[in-house]
Amino acid sequence: MALAALCCSENGDQKKNLKEKSDISIAALVENEQVCEGTDNGDLPSCVSAFIEKEVGNDLKSLKKLDKLIEQMTENKMQLEEQVLTVSSEIPKRIHTALKKAEESKQFLNQFLEQETHLFSSINSHLLTAQPWMEDLGAMINQIEEIERHLAYLKWISQIEELSDNIQQYLMTNNVPEAASTLVFMAELDIKLQESSCTHLLGFMRATVKFWHKILKDKLTSDFEEILAQLHWPFIAPSQSQTVGISRPASAPEIYSNLETLFCQLLKLQTSDELFTEPKQLPEKYSLPTSPSVILPIQIMLTPLQKRFRYHFRGNRQTNVISKPEWYLAQVLLWIGNHTQFLDEKIQPILDKVGSSVNARLEFSRGLMMLILEKLAADIPCLLYDDNLFCHLVDEVLLFEKELHSVHGYPSTFANCMHILSEETCFQRWLTVERKFALQKMDSMLSSEAAWISQYKDITDVDEMKVPDCAETFMTLLLVITGKYKNLPTASRKLQFLELQKDLVDDFRIRLTQVMKEETRASLGFRYCAILNAVNYISTVLADWADNVFFLQLQQAALEVFAENNTLSKLQLGQLASMESSVFDDMINLLERLKHDMLTRQVDHVFREVKDAAKLYKKERWLSLPSQSEQAVMSLSSSACPLLLTLRDRLLQLEQQLCFSLFKVFWQMLVEKLDIYIYQEIILANHFNEGGAAQLHFDMTRNLFPLFSHYCKRPENYFKHVKEACILLNLNVGSALLLRDVLQSTSGQPPATAALNEVGIYKLAQQDVEILLNLRTNWPNTGK
Repeated sequence: MALAALCCSENGDQKKNLKEKSDISIAALVENEQVCEGTDNGDLPSCVSAFIEKEVGNDLKSLKKLDKLIEQMTENKMQLEEQVLTVSSEIPKRIHTALKKAEESKQFLNQFLEQETHLFSSINSHLLTAQPWMEDLGAMINQIEEIERHLAYLKWISQIEELSDNIQQYLMTNNVPEAASTLVFMAELDIKLQESSCTHLLGFMRATVKFWHKILKDKLTSDFEEILAQLHWPFIAPSQSQTVGISRPASAPEIYSNLETLFCQLLKLQTSDELFTEPKQLPEKYSLPTSPSVILPIQIMLTPLQKRFRYHFRGNRQTNVISKPEWYLAQVLLWIGNHTQFLDEKIQPILDKVGSSVNARLEFSRGLMMLILEKLAADIPCLLYDDNLFCHLVDEVLLFEKELHSVHGYPSTFANCMHILSEETCFQRWLTVERKFALQKMDSMLSSEAAWISQYKDITDVDEMKVPDCAETFMTLLLVITGKYKNLPTASRKLQFLELQKDLVDDFRIRLTQVMKEETRASLGFRYCAILNAVNYISTVLADWADNVFFLQLQQAALEVFAENNTLSKLQLGQLASMESSVFDDMINLLERLKHDMLTRQVDHVFREVKDAAKLYKKERWLSLPSQSEQAVMSLSSSACPLLLTLRDRLLQLEQQLCFSLFKVFWQMLVEKLDIYIYQEIILANHFNEGGAAQLHFDMTRNLFPLFSHYCKRPENYFKHVKEACILLNLNVGSALLLRDVLQSTSGQPPATAALNEVGIYKLAQQDVEILLNLRTNWPNTGK
């Protein structure tokens, strides 16, 4: 084994050396071929000369390499010949092997083909032999299936008859509970059979269920009505329900036991009753939500009340007055209230005991509500075009709905009066009437003598907004309209009412604008200020409403509608979706624009008066005023008195007439204009000696600025130009010279800004500072 390993090792080394030499030879050949390719398309003499040129070149000393090159090339030639012989000897063997394998594959394929032919003929022969058997077997299977269907049919008939017999026996033995249970089982079978195509069987089953249902229902209904009569049902007066709960005769336990038994048995008939009793449905145009039928025992309890309702509120009865919807609405609320205690204390425990999820009080209310809906559907077309009657009906219905939901807990998801009012014709009429009466109300509120007077003018804490009566009445009107449509069943109807409110706001804004234009000449007058307060109040309230959950939900609904109809740009849709804007934004923007225009007119008016009063002050001789050291006490310039008196009087007047937020905007706008005016028209238009600068500083800081100290803590911060100009004019000479040198040497550089900030200059630009310094006349003789 060691010898074999050694031999293998030697052979491996030889093969490795041979491979390396072969690689070297191939590399040389490749290199030679590349050289040859570069010369005359591979011409042999040229190739040889190029090779020699490469290996020897012009160096004669390199000729000694020729022997070594010849030896190397000879060795390469021998290796190549060996490789060619090896390859030429191996290729025939491989070809022979491949041909042999192909021949073997061909033989296998022929064998498979022969087997397939044999199997195919065998299968065909078998199928021909089995064909008669298959036909006979198929016929037998069909017969079996038909017999099985007949058998199943007979079993169903037998089962139906058996159940029918059982019900009959139970009734003969007065075992009503078992009879009811059996009927329930039969009704469930009837429901399962509805998928069958056996119409006769279905008819037989339905007829049998109907037969026994009628018998059981009539018997149980009769017994149930007797029990209810013993309890003095229905409770027409409130005292009756209390009497039933308080008085307990000796037979009371037995009565309530029988009541529970019969109630449960009638409840069992609910399944079969739904097969034959179609629930009363109003036309589809009212879009009532789908709901199950009222449970059978509650239906029986409702029967006497339904008879009373139809007796009193249909036909030619004196109680059936179309102009008095409150009569039948109040009657239904009274009935619900009278029976609530009995239903909660006596009926609801029975339902809970049998595991029913039905709420007895709501089921009772739902049954009575159908009477109301039928009555409204019949009456509304008769008074649709009588505005007063229709409006009265809507108001009464809304009051009824409010009490029904708040007092009796009737869910808004159940069918209610708002579905009737949402019917297209009725709803459009409702919108028209609301618009008409709202416009009439707006006319009356604006023409009232107290339209522009605040109701709370004598109560300071309440009268912060100084809201005139017409604006408060208008917003109350909008609030009432919101309450009316808040419980409408669909968002589309709510959005239509929202559009009505927006139209009314816009109409009221236009009316306010018209009145305002009449008062333009007296822009500081009481009525003008009242209009401004009204505009501000409406805008503020609408902005508050925009954050209300109800209007945010409407905004989401509007977003969906706008997205479907492509009525808004992507930017507007994005703003609505991100809550950056609200449903009232258009109205608020228009009101804010009107408010700004009115405030601007007031500011301009006061500013004109102030400018007229400042004419003498502008002409003050600022160059020749005595210095502060020459005066015992500094006093206000006499020429400034008209200016300050006018300003003070107007501020006091508007503070009393405008609400706080408006007055704040007003005086800030006025101060901004006043600051620029004094700076440009008085300060920059004059030169100042030391006394003039000191007098200006005294007038501004000790008299003008304090006028506004009641409205803010640091009024001088609103007079930035005047304040900084006074600082520059009153700098001592040395500081002023130093500052001027700094500004001239570092124009526009940070050191200049730092120097200005150091003396308290933040608003004025460097050029303005230089101009102001040049307005000083108290420079020393040596410097300029």
